[in-house]
This record gives sequence, structure tokens and C-alpha cells, in this order.
Amino acid sequence: MGTTERAGRKEWIALGVLALPLLLVSMDVSVLYFAVPFISADLGVSATEQLWIFDIYGFVLAGLLITMGSLGDRIGRRRLLLFGAVGFGVASVAAAYAQNPEQLIAARALLGIGGATLMPSTLALIRNMFHDAKQRQQAIAFWSAVMMGGITLGPVLGGFLLEHFWWGSVFLINTPAMVLLLVLAPVLLPEFKTPAAGRFDLLGSVLSLAAVLPVIWGIKEIAAHGASVLPVVAIAGGLVFGVLFVQRQRTAVHPMVDLSMFRNRAFSGSLAANTIGTLALVGNAVFLTQYLQLVHGLSPLKAALWSLAPSVLVGGAAPLATALAGKLDRAYVIGGAFVLAASGYGVLTQVHVDSSLAVPLAGAGLLAAGLVMVMTLVTEAIVGSVAPERAGSASAVMETCSEFGGALGIAILGSIGTAAYRADVPSNLPPAIATPIRDGLPAATAAAGHLPAQLADTVLTTARHAFTHSMNVVALVGTLLLLATAITTTLTLRGTTPTPTPEQPELTPAA
Repeated sequence: MGTTERAGRKEWIALGVLALPLLLVSMDVSVLYFAVPFISADLGVSATEQLWIFDIYGFVLAGLLITMGSLGDRIGRRRLLLFGAVGFGVASVAAAYAQNPEQLIAARALLGIGGATLMPSTLALIRNMFHDAKQRQQAIAFWSAVMMGGITLGPVLGGFLLEHFWWGSVFLINTPAMVLLLVLAPVLLPEFKTPAAGRFDLLGSVLSLAAVLPVIWGIKEIAAHGASVLPVVAIAGGLVFGVLFVQRQRTAVHPMVDLSMFRNRAFSGSLAANTIGTLALVGNAVFLTQYLQLVHGLSPLKAALWSLAPSVLVGGAAPLATALAGKLDRAYVIGGAFVLAASGYGVLTQVHVDSSLAVPLAGAGLLAAGLVMVMTLVTEAIVGSVAPERAGSASAVMETCSEFGGALGIAILGSIGTAAYRADVPSNLPPAIATPIRDGLPAATAAAGHLPAQLADTVLTTARHAFTHSMNVVALVGTLLLLATAITTTLTLRGTTPTPTPEQPELTPAA
């Protein structure tokens, strides 16, 4: 198959098939938001078990992405996708009918394994099916829109299902889609694998897992509970294993990750831009969710429905990015998209306790639209700047960096917000109300429900003003970060083209 061959109807239909696993894997990150109270009541979940039910999926997913991307290069991307579909479907049934917290945690871990096989396979297959640069841009714009749509729709769909069915339904919705994928994929999706990939690097896989898991766990622990010895040691240990992993890739006969990819500015610069974009997007989502629910007093379902409003702006962002990149140097389009995202954060600096919902939602919409444009173009640059036989591992590296970006967004912007919140709480408050207020807006809201009306009003008013102030501070930091990234990304990516360097032989379809 030549590199200039254009995709036909079959490839575009196959792209729709690839949207199935992508939509479900991205939804599975957020679909649990409403289900946890029901699960806790039914299974008797402790606070620690609740955290593991939430986090184990993301931990396993992030830890295995590089391994699964490399494995797909060797055994075939379609084959790995089908294995992942079976695992994801079975794990979904196991989660839906879990009888205790331990079973549910184990099922969520299996879902993470399935998700790690599905995510890099979808992007790698797009790289293999769409060789024409313009068509590939359009396909990846669709991929980006589906992924963002899944994250946004997860809470809404979860809330709807829980109003009509039991909590297991939020998992069971995965199974019919996985069955459909198993039926359609062998017919519509071609098989691709690297002819000379060599033996699978088991030691490299173990080192990648040992590098990624402790770092992400440590970052999330610090974000949730503050710095302590164990998370810091975990991060340090993970970084040590990261150095060992890189050394292994330098010396292995058949490495999991070709480190020469990082010498390509289109690849490494786009990878950095994607990481910062994810950091900014996830960091804001944490604050916006609390603002809608705890400052404006919306129910979780109403907050989720209102959060769909920015989709009006986001819906056209990916196609617009693709169209502009066809006429301008993509570096300037990416830089402009970061400026657009920064303007969204700029709007959020003006949010107050009594602001109309239009203000935070407009800011969130501009932020998301700009970052979707960024992610669409940098994703295309990342997969387009490597040879097709490296598409699986390149996709896995990108998605692993996205996981790091999300964790850092919660940790860094969350820590800044916490510091600003506590600095805004008056120091002369009576001890009876000072403690719950300083513990954060959720704690203050919970405590207010057990206080006399006048004290409750004082607690809520003080906490809401402090939280909104902290949200403004985080938005200001986000604005400056994104403007700085706009400049550095434009300078780094200017003049680059997403073509493999050095040029490598084209990947041939597997029989």
C-alpha cells in the first residue's frame, strides 16, 4: 500500500467502528461519578475502597499503555483490539454483578487492562488506514471529537441510567458495543503488524509498569492528601525505574519504544503540547464541577447537563483545526488554539459567587474548544511523524503522557487552588466553623447541614467566596501557562511537518 493512496468508503466505515471502543473507554473514566453512592449503599464500600474503585482503572490503564502499544505492533493491531474487546466486555459484566467491593475493584482493574489494549490500537489503525495526510487529519479530528464526547457524556449517561436502572447498568452498556465490535471489526478493519518487530521485551514491559504506576499514584496522593513520605518515595522510585526503562530501550535489540522518535521536533514538541493541554483541561474540570454543584447548588445530573453547553463551541473545534492546518503552518494554528484556550481561562478569572452560569460555561467552552484544536493537531503530528510500523508504540507514549498530564493538572492546579482557598479564609473565625471551612468547600457544605441556620449560612458564604477566589487564581495561572505554551510551541513546531524522519519502509498489511 503506497503512502499516497487515498482511503475509500470501507476505511471511513471502519473509522466509525473504531469509535465504539474509543467512546466507551473514554466514558468509563467519568461514568462512575453518580454511581458511587448507590454502590456504597449496596456493597458497603469504605472510603478507601471507594477511592480504589475510582482510581484502579486509570492506574492500570496508564501503566499498561506502552506495553500494549508495543504488543500490538508485534501481534497485530486488529488482533489486540479484538482481545481487548473480549476482555472489556467480560470485565464489564463482572463489574455490573460484583457482590462485594473487592470483586468490583478487581473488575475495574480488568477494565483498565482492556482499555489499555483498545486505546493505542484505535489510533494506530487510523495511521495504517489513512495514508493521505489530509484524510488522516480528518480521521484524527473525528477521533479527538469522539474521545472528548465520551468524557463529557459519561456523567450524563450515568445519571440517566441510575434514574431508571440499578448501578450495574453503567457497566453493562459496554457489553453490547463490544459484541458489535467483535462482529464488525474482522470484516471492516484491516490487520497490520510490524514485520521485523522481534521478540517482545518482557523486561522493558516490567520496567515501564514500575516507572508509570508509582509516579501517577504518588502525584494523585499528593493532590488528594498533601505531601507525605510515601508518595514522594513512590515518585522518586518511579523516576529511577523510568531511567532504567530508557536505558533498556537504548540497549535492547528490539526495544518497545524507538527513542529516535524523540529527535523529531514534530513528535517531541507535539507530545509536550498534548501533555500541557491535558493538564489545563483536567485541572479546570475539577474546579468547574465543584463550582456548579457546591456554589450554584445544582444537582449532579443538572450540573452534568449544564456542562454539555460548552459542546456547542467544542463541536466545531476539531474540523476547524484541520481546515486551518491545511492553509497555514500548523505551528501557528496550534499556537493560536492555545491563545483561544487561554482566553477561556481569562473569562474564568472573572467568575464570582453570584455570576450567571453563562460566564463559567463560556469560559469552559473557549478553553475546551482551544484545547480540542490543539489535541487534534498534535495527535495527527505525533502519529504522522513516525513510520506506520511504530504507530502503536507512538500512540501509547502519547496516551501515557496524557495520563501524566491529567494527574499533574489535578496535583499542580489543585494545590495552587487549595493554597489560594486557605489564604482567603479569614483568620478570626470561631473554631467551630473555621475547621470545616479550611478543610475545603465539600467539607464546609457537609458541615453546614448539621449547623444552626445562621452559622450554616456563614460557613457556606465564607467557603463559597474562598473557593471562587481560588478558582480565579487557578484560572490566572492557567492563562499564563497557556500563553507561555502558545509561544514555545509555535517556536518549536514552526516549519515542521508530520512525516517520518528518517523515512522507513512502509508497513504492509498482515494477511
